[in-house]
Amino acid sequence: METIKITLNEETKEFEKGTNFYQITKEFNQKDIIAVLMENEVTSLDTKAIKDGDIKCIRITDLAGYKIYQAALKFMFLVAVKELYPKSEVNFLHSVPKGILSEIDTEENLTSEDISRVKGYMARMVEEKLRFVKYNLEVKDAYNYLKEKGLEEKASNIQSLPNEIVTMYRLKNELNYFYNIMPYDTSVLSRFELVFLGRNRVVLVCPNVVSGTSIPEYVHYENIVSNFMSTKLWLKRLGVTYLSQMNELVSVGKIKEFIESNEIYFQSDIRDACDKVISMRDVRIVLIAGPSSSGKTTTTKRLGAYLRSRGFDPVCLSTDDFFVDREDTPKNEMGEYDYECLQAIDLDLFNKTLQKLLKGKKVELPEYDFVSGKKKYNGRTVELKENSMILIEGLHCLNDDLIPYIEDKYKFKIYLSPFIPLNIDRHNYISTLDLRLLRRIVRDNNTRGKEVSETIHEWQVVRSGEEKYIFPYVYQADMIINTALAYELGVIKVYVTPLLHSVSISSPYYNEAKRLIQSLQVFFPIPGEYVPKDSILREFIG
Repeated sequence: METIKITLNEETKEFEKGTNFYQITKEFNQKDIIAVLMENEVTSLDTKAIKDGDIKCIRITDLAGYKIYQAALKFMFLVAVKELYPKSEVNFLHSVPKGILSEIDTEENLTSEDISRVKGYMARMVEEKLRFVKYNLEVKDAYNYLKEKGLEEKASNIQSLPNEIVTMYRLKNELNYFYNIMPYDTSVLSRFELVFLGRNRVVLVCPNVVSGTSIPEYVHYENIVSNFMSTKLWLKRLGVTYLSQMNELVSVGKIKEFIESNEIYFQSDIRDACDKVISMRDVRIVLIAGPSSSGKTTTTKRLGAYLRSRGFDPVCLSTDDFFVDREDTPKNEMGEYDYECLQAIDLDLFNKTLQKLLKGKKVELPEYDFVSGKKKYNGRTVELKENSMILIEGLHCLNDDLIPYIEDKYKFKIYLSPFIPLNIDRHNYISTLDLRLLRRIVRDNNTRGKEVSETIHEWQVVRSGEEKYIFPYVYQADMIINTALAYELGVIKVYVTPLLHSVSISSPYYNEAKRLIQSLQVFFPIPGEYVPKDSILREFIG
């Protein structure tokens, strides 16, 4: 018998060559394992070990583990619904704060009791430890199978993959493709919640990297869901519900018209915001908030342009320009600079500047230099006129502690969130988090000279700050604007793929870079020159 040596946490054991990693982790007395890391590659537990090596266990608290958990939970939910309601179809629409928005397409109106049945069925699946069985199929076989099942859009995407082999998984009677590896069995999926929204819509909630092993409390933002659904309906009217339909526009040379429609649609949202601000006669200050890479700068400038066309004099302020100097920036629990907290802003200077403006004085505005970590004064002065409107953009603009002395009737709050309503297929989508990370990677490289690994490293700190300082205030927004363009990932792919390939295989961020590359494989590339010069996408690609 040929043996191999596997090391975990400095403990080495011998195994028969060909033993799978599920059995290996069991021998090391490891629990709740979703996958393993070997030679810096995320590897499924059903993979057979054929050589000596060191491994690390991947759990839900790891970024890679969270993505696998999400995919497997969607699969388990899909199977449970189909088992209980055989004539139904499940659509996973998009990510929402702390969850996944799904819609069950069935002839009957489901109730909360029905969703409780689904949850109970899923709980039994966890107890039964059902296997996720892996199948490596040739592309043509996977294509034919999906086509026969009526999943035309998924079959079309499979055909576009550069791989010769497609890995699909079977859970009970369902064979499907979720663009991710799966856990060994359902026993690791015990932590989840289903939130019924009515209208056959359900939010799947599971632990994430920020919440650890606990299930985060879901807070429903109807304004976000409504905005998303209206944009999705608009795309449906254009005949572009799935990625395969947009790829077809690229392949037949009609993508320019689609781009133009997207840009006009976004401009109409800004025009609507302008109309609402003007209709509220007491409003003097418009506060524009959103998480990192949501397009705050461009949206603020565009809104200012609309206000100017209506006879107003917009004065734009960015809270980023009022950061305290780097050495004075608060640090988080990991000892890293915390640019996400409110105290990273020089609130005293910001409010004194704003008060002087409101009193009719001319003020010089600082500009924060992200390279040196210091504020600079370059002679930019502003002064309010009788028809002026102050536009303030920044992470904390929904938080009343930013300008506590201004009464609400004088403020109008806008929340920005880039969520692409164009699904890859009915079961897969590009999450808002991935879209924003891809935008940030390209922008950071263009404007701040950062390597991809540095941006990915900072991303989890940024995400943690958003959970604490931004999302709790979304309910206060007077208006939601979707700042994503349905076509943009085809463009971003051209810019970001070479950057992601620059991440070394020895880097701790290699697997995240590899995952992002794989997520973009099915997007046909769209030339950057097709993007209008005033597009919000220019904020990131230059």
